Amino acid sequence: MSPRTFARRFQQETGTTPYRWLLRQRVLLAQELLKATDETVDSVAGRAGFGNSAGLRHHFLRTLGTTPNAYRRTFQGPSHAA
Repeated sequence: MSPRTFARRFQQETGTTPYRWLLRQRVLLAQELLKATDETVDSVAGRAGFGNSAGLRHHFLRTLGTTPNAYRRTFQGPSHAA
C-alpha cells in the first residue's frame, strides 16, 4: 500500500491524519505519566516521544490548553502530593 493510500484510508477510519493521531497518543501517554509518576517533565517528554520538554509543552498546550506542570498540579493523585 502506498503512503498516500494509507493516509487516506487511515483518515477515513479514524477521522484524523496519522500524524495528528500519533501526537494525540503521545499527549495521552504524557498525561498518564504526569498523573502517575514524579518524573521530571523532561523525562516524561522523552518517554512520550517528544524528545524534550519544549516539544511536550508546545503540543500539550495546543492540545489541552494547559502546561504539563499545571496539568500535574491539577490531576496528580494525593499519594504523589508534595
